[in-house]
Amino acid sequence: MLELSILGFLYEKPLHGYELKERIHGLSGHVRPVSDGALYPAITRLVKNGLVDSRTEPGASAAPRRTLSLTADGRRELLARLRAPKDAEITDGQRFFTLLSFLGHLPDPADQAAVLRRRQEFLNTPASFFYEDGAPVVAEREPDLFRRGMLRIARATGTAEKAWLTEALAELEGREPPARP
Repeated sequence: MLELSILGFLYEKPLHGYELKERIHGLSGHVRPVSDGALYPAITRLVKNGLVDSRTEPGASAAPRRTLSLTADGRRELLARLRAPKDAEITDGQRFFTLLSFLGHLPDPADQAAVLRRRQEFLNTPASFFYEDGAPVVAEREPDLFRRGMLRIARATGTAEKAWLTEALAELEGREPPARP
């Protein structure tokens, strides 16, 4: 997801390494902070693969700064990753949010809708954190206070996300969204 974040933010405009790190931190830092030991090797790989261009410019003080920008190949790579995300980018909530942050860069609403439909399909598949005799545990029947909390929070979040997906898909497909209860 780090590479997707790098490509996504550089699609918007060229950035210095520090600015890029701050944007990535703002997107997912509270969940998965990015270290220099992860960020700069990822940038180096993207530069080596011709997806990102790195040039040195004079800094505000005496030290020069590296400005990073997306190449034409980098733009194509970002759009390809957005059109066909990996399963983990659909099923993992934080990864999906990262994907969602850049999904607007896809020019075709049908491509955007296809990604949202994959997420919707995943959310509509019955699942739980806990199972009893092969059946999902229902929050109201969970005796453990903390597990009950997990189940209730997950249900509320899932309900809100499903409603938003329904509305977003209707908008992308030029339909009237269903009335909210």
